[in-house]
Parts: sequence; C-alpha cells; structure tokens
Amino acid sequence: MSTLAIERDQTGNQTRAFVIAWGITVIFYFLEYAVRSCPAVMIPELESSFHTTALGISAILGAYYYTYSTMSLVAGAALDHLGAKRTVPVGAVILGIGCLFFSAAAVSAGDIGRLLQGAGSAFAFTGAVYLAAHGFSARYLATAIGVTQCVGMLGGSAGQFVVGPMIEQGVAVHTLWVGLGIVIILVGLLLYVATPKEQFGAHAQEGGFRSILKPYKIVFSNPQSYLCGIIAGLLFAPTTIGDMIWGVASFQKDLQFSYHNAVVIASMVPLGWVFGCPLLGWLSDRIGRRKPVIIGSALFMVAAALQIALRPLPIPPHVAMILFGVGSGAAMIPYSVIKEVNPDSVKGSATGGINFLVFAITAFLGPIYAKHVGKGIGNSVNLHLHFQRGAFFWIACCAAAVVVTFFVRETGPAARTTSAAK
Repeated sequence: MSTLAIERDQTGNQTRAFVIAWGITVIFYFLEYAVRSCPAVMIPELESSFHTTALGISAILGAYYYTYSTMSLVAGAALDHLGAKRTVPVGAVILGIGCLFFSAAAVSAGDIGRLLQGAGSAFAFTGAVYLAAHGFSARYLATAIGVTQCVGMLGGSAGQFVVGPMIEQGVAVHTLWVGLGIVIILVGLLLYVATPKEQFGAHAQEGGFRSILKPYKIVFSNPQSYLCGIIAGLLFAPTTIGDMIWGVASFQKDLQFSYHNAVVIASMVPLGWVFGCPLLGWLSDRIGRRKPVIIGSALFMVAAALQIALRPLPIPPHVAMILFGVGSGAAMIPYSVIKEVNPDSVKGSATGGINFLVFAITAFLGPIYAKHVGKGIGNSVNLHLHFQRGAFFWIACCAAAVVVTFFVRETGPAARTTSAAK
C-alpha cells in the first residue's frame, strides 16, 4: 500500500473517531440538560430532603448558573489549548460527581453539587461543537450542530417528562441523583477512551494565560457582544428559570393542576425548543435577516404567555406552552449574531462569551424571581392572580429583549448584500 493511501486511511480513521466521540458527547449534552431541568419536578421532595424552603431550594438550584457562566469562558479556551480528550471527559466526570453530591441530604452538599454540575455542563455543548468541527465536513457541520442542539432540548424535556412519573411512582430523589451521577461518570470514561488524541504545535502554547484571554478582550471590547448576550439571556430566562425551575410548582400549586398534568405541561417548553431552534434559525437564514426573526419570536412568546396567564382563547395550556417554547428558540439567533459582529479569529471565544453573558443574566434574574414570585407559589391569597404575576415577569423580559434588539446591528446575509451594493 502506498504512503499516500496509508495516510488517507489514517485520516479517515481519525475522522470516524471524532464522529464517534461527537456522538457520545451528544449523549453527555442530553444528560446535562436533563440534570438542569429535572429539579423542577421534585421541588417538594428537595425541600424535605434539604430541610429548607422553596426559596432555599431556588438558591441551591440557581448556583448552577454561576459556575456554568464562568466555566463557559474556560471551556472554549481549554479546548483550543488542550484538545477534546483532556477536557470534555473531565467535564462529564465533574457533572457526574456534582450529581452524587446533590444526592446528599445537606444544604452544603446541595450547593457544592449544583456548582459542580454547572461547571461540568459548560463543556457539553462547546465540546460537541468542537468535535463536530473535526469530524464533519463543512457541508454537514451545521446539520451536526443542529442535531446536537435538538438532542439537548430533548434531554430538557426528558428531565421533566420522564423523571416526573418516576417521582410520582415513589422513586426517591436520592436514588435518582445517584443513578444520574453514575451514568454520567460512565459516559465520561467512555468519552476518554473514544476521543482521539490531538497533536498541538508550539503555537498552541504561545503567550500562556495571556494568549487565552486575548480573544475575550476583543469580544468584550465590542458593545454589540453585550447586546447579543442580553437579548439571548432575556429570552432564555423565562424557560431556564420560569419553566425548568418553577414551572411544575406554579401549575400544580397556583392553578391546582394535578402533579402529572403539571409535569406534562412544563415539559412542553423544552419540547418546543426542539422545533423552534432549527425552524427559526432556518427562517433567519432564508430571509437573510436576524432582527425581524428575533423581534417576531419575542412578541410571539409574549402572546403565548398572555394566553397561558389570561386564557383569552380556548387553547389548552400544554399547546400554549409548546408554542412558547417554539418562540424561545430565537434565543439561539444572537449566538450567530455575536459571531458576525466580531472578527473571524475570535468566533470560538465569541461563543464562550455569549454563554457567559446569557447565564450571568440567568443567575441575576433567578434570585429576583424567587424572592418576588417564587416564594409565594401556593401561599398567596389569590393563587390565580399570583400565577399571572409570575407570567407577567417573563412577559416583561421578552418585551425588554424586543427593545434591546433595535440597538443590535443587522448582520444577516441580506443586510450585508445591501450594504455592499451601496
């Protein structure tokens, strides 16, 4: 066999190895989203386990977003400097250990567990995109990333739709978290075995820590980057906090739905993401503009939230919730915009930067919602009015996203073509 044929065969084998590693990382991303969303179906059980109130549980769960946001910056830089084999499996193992900590019946263990979960989860989507870029040609890369995102959203839905009935049938929360932890650690070990080792030249280490920070300096020196992060954060918060933390409790305690129905209704939002993310991304590319799709989707979310809160039309709550989830898929569009408003050389860091901004906003809004709305769930004089108050909190976030979008530069292909023609 000729040297050229041998090299071609080795390249093909490595490409297949990257695709296999990507597939396992997609499973990691699925499990990460399940870990993020499943606490919503066990708030009373967690209150009992940790011997605290709903407000205390909210503080524990919100800790996830502090480490997720900061470690998003670290994950992108670590992948560029160390490769996937030495980073992504470590993230999975950290997530698994966080689940084991969270199973312990102590507030301190819950805090540590949730912080570790956030830190490990930051490597899931970033790692999947990195491995997809190495395993797929440019022709199929966007499809691979779209599949990754959809599977993650399915994990978010499964974290409520699958775990909810298990809780209902009497499975202990301790057992669930230990099981999740063990499965995720095994996935991390499998990832380490399956992920090919990469060769990094001396250029990868040039400049040390300063070289890691340089791309972020470019991203965070651009005011448009902050606008992208604010918009995505305001559109994500109603789902990550309103639905994935407080959704089940709101429908069960404020609207007096059965636990089963509350779980089914809450799980519709991440299921809506599965359709909304690729659909709205395709629409944005189809018309060649970003801002109209973001604004239209945010207004669609407002309309769906008004239907959920006020019920002016005979639309069932679970239908309104899946529509709300479809609209919230527009939160992914600013991820494209931030890459388009920054130089090509920092596109990877731009993704880490917007992840940091999005979940920093989530970490900021979480305690505010818990203090002013969450702690009153099931304890208010007028429960239906209290539910509406919570809905209007998220309507205000969506409306604010619309306002901020007017200040973002249009970066779609149609806008660039028009600009070039002038």
